[in-house]
Amino acid sequence: MVAKQFKVLRLDKPEVIFPMKEELEELNKVNAEIIEAGWSTEDDIIKIAKDVDVIMTDAAKMTRRVINSLGKCRLIVSYGIGYDHIDVDAATDNGILVVNIPDFCLEEVSNHAIALLLICAKKLIFMNEGTKSGRWTECKQAQAPMGSITGQTLGIIGCGKIGRLVAKKAQCFDLKVLGHDPYISKSKAMECGITLISLPDLLSEADYISIHTLCNQETQHLIGEKELRLMKSNAFLINTSRGSIINEVALIKALEEKQIAGAGLDVFEQEPVDPNNPLLKMSNVVITPHSAYYSDNAIRRLRTSVGKEAARVLSGQWPQNVVNKTVKPKVVLNQMKQQR
Repeated sequence: MVAKQFKVLRLDKPEVIFPMKEELEELNKVNAEIIEAGWSTEDDIIKIAKDVDVIMTDAAKMTRRVINSLGKCRLIVSYGIGYDHIDVDAATDNGILVVNIPDFCLEEVSNHAIALLLICAKKLIFMNEGTKSGRWTECKQAQAPMGSITGQTLGIIGCGKIGRLVAKKAQCFDLKVLGHDPYISKSKAMECGITLISLPDLLSEADYISIHTLCNQETQHLIGEKELRLMKSNAFLINTSRGSIINEVALIKALEEKQIAGAGLDVFEQEPVDPNNPLLKMSNVVITPHSAYYSDNAIRRLRTSVGKEAARVLSGQWPQNVVNKTVKPKVVLNQMKQQR
């Protein structure tokens, strides 16, 4: 039996470890051994990961302490678009590449955001549960107030790939689309039918607000008490991005005091969500368990992409989607210049 040349660690919480058929197909090509492991603490990760060449993860907190302990690791791959669980600066300082999969679940998340908008606007959860339980008349009486959707305004915070897809799909319902994103040009936004405006103006003008920005220091609690007060009393807030972009305490207060009409949430500041979280008991809040990303096909594509990125680096190639582009890899990649 030929000894494996590299060690690749698939690291995640024990309850979500899954078979890695797609990753294996790619990593077998470069003679890599794959280790699957769960974790609970930083010390767990440090112990498990000390001798690996590549780490693949979508939730493990790759802190500076953890990253400083990685003697051999040359690459951390995030399973998905977001990489807020990885200290990118620490990885750069240690010569470790950080890679994400920016084309993952674009259609799935944009569809989910539109679905949450429609469910909130038409009060579908309340209507479904009430009608099934025999409260036909009550449901009919509770229809008002209800906007028409058509001709109303959607505000998109974060006009990247997903945000622009949401805009495109929203226009099928004849929604006017406003956007806020300091990193996209007005001409690029207009190509997708988005009119860029300031965040305060978007909050005050939109009937529906959908969040699609990355989570980082700049966007942490981007929507707080002050921002929620700017929203219309009949407006709905949709979040399929990251829970910590919204100050959850402020959101709960705004909903309780009827400052806004409701919310559609796929993400939370604490996940799994606390069973005692007041949001779970609010009839004007639609909740899903951080599942906007999911479809069978999307997951298969994601796993293949993660495996390919790991295999590229282990075979001496520059990966396709480097987050920390200024990194100087601790191991020289043979084809680095050609791939950049």
